[in-house]
Amino acid sequence: QVHLVESGGGLVQTGGSLRLSCVASGLTFDDYYLGWFRQAPGKEREWVAAINWSGGRKYYADFVKGRFTISRDNAKNTVYLEMNSLKPEDTAVYYCAADWSPGESGAHDSRYEYDYWGQGTQVTVSS
Repeated sequence: QVHLVESGGGLVQTGGSLRLSCVASGLTFDDYYLGWFRQAPGKEREWVAAINWSGGRKYYADFVKGRFTISRDNAKNTVYLEMNSLKPEDTAVYYCAADWSPGESGAHDSRYEYDYWGQGTQVTVSS
């Protein structure tokens, strides 16, 4: 059974930083694209970033470019999202997701491409 477990969320002031982690189990980790999505109250879940199996290709939504960095450690079955210069509009529940796609390329920016999801971790940025 596949599990994705996020951690690292919390309350931070505007301009602050957080590092989210997502540990995966029950899958062959390096066969999967990993993505981060977020969902604010009353809004649709939106794509934030994605990373290919090797970590050599990274993709970002325009609203986080230059502020967020996605990375992965295949030896630890873990994907990270380093978030800097946080803004109140970044407040949301952040989810990691896994998309089985060995050898593929592209942004994988649609939630419908992903096979497995974590339970989410709350990020709150105070003004």
